[in-house]
Amino acid sequence: MSKQWIVGVDLGGTTTKLAFVNLNGEILHKWEIPTDNSNEGQNITTNITNAINQKLEELKEEKTILIGIGMGAPGPINYESGVVLNVVNLGWQDNFPLQESLHSLTGLPVAIENDANCAALGEMWNGAGKGAKDLVCVTLGTGVGGGVIANGNIVRGINGAAGEIGHITSIPFGGPLCNCGKTGCLETIASATGIVRLAENELSKPEAKGELAVILTENGKVTAKDVFDSARNGDELAQKILDEVTFHLGFALANIANTLNPEMIVLGGGVSRAGDILLDSVKENFAKFTFSAAKDSTNLSLATLGNDAGAIGAAWLIKHKLNL
Repeated sequence: MSKQWIVGVDLGGTTTKLAFVNLNGEILHKWEIPTDNSNEGQNITTNITNAINQKLEELKEEKTILIGIGMGAPGPINYESGVVLNVVNLGWQDNFPLQESLHSLTGLPVAIENDANCAALGEMWNGAGKGAKDLVCVTLGTGVGGGVIANGNIVRGINGAAGEIGHITSIPFGGPLCNCGKTGCLETIASATGIVRLAENELSKPEAKGELAVILTENGKVTAKDVFDSARNGDELAQKILDEVTFHLGFALANIANTLNPEMIVLGGGVSRAGDILLDSVKENFAKFTFSAAKDSTNLSLATLGNDAGAIGAAWLIKHKLNL
């Protein structure tokens, strides 16, 4: 059989990741381009098309080896039509016809899905969740995203907004204001942004001391990585922040497990690179709040695909769409 490649695209607010992926979910070539959100985002699909053509030329390959383009994009998506309902950081107007735009430029089959859902599909296809058909993926980055897979299929909901795990209310009364307009969302605590906010609150207290306080004095700021590194080194203030983050995250994941009873919950995104110091504490809190049958059958693990998950999951969309 002649070789067949799928283009996987992970569209971000500042960077667009592209990959040629084979039918086994393996990345053959990958690269990045800046995301140009000027002119109401009208250049985005043109730039992606040009990038694909340029890479094929560079590799001396014909376009005929491409069987389709899968793309993960931020925000709620109408999967059937490939319309992006609304997104705040790409310049598009609401109900942007992304699938139609990319198809008209490339002539290839196109499938569009929410980017967090693509990360979940990637981990299911060829990552930490390989072989699992019931899986929840939680991406802990600047925000908190989520993808829910039931019996091998993404759960999208009636309006494409299922899996918004970051907007589970973790603090029921009050709490920090989230970008979504609600207060007390999990995203305000368990994201990198939320962790830094918690650290800044603690470090603003007169009694604040220790390694994290020294980092703030020397650098003028602290990062989520600083919090985890300091906790790993025994810093009490950093450990306090870690305990708060993992309490809320473990509590939210427990309620997800009690509702869905997935085989696996996979933690990805930049925050997950903290590793076992994060995972072990989340598992401890998860066990406190999870119904025993769900607790005993749900495995919590760290994602393995890193930044490649979105592109691989996007490629899976085409494999699934074409029944390959």
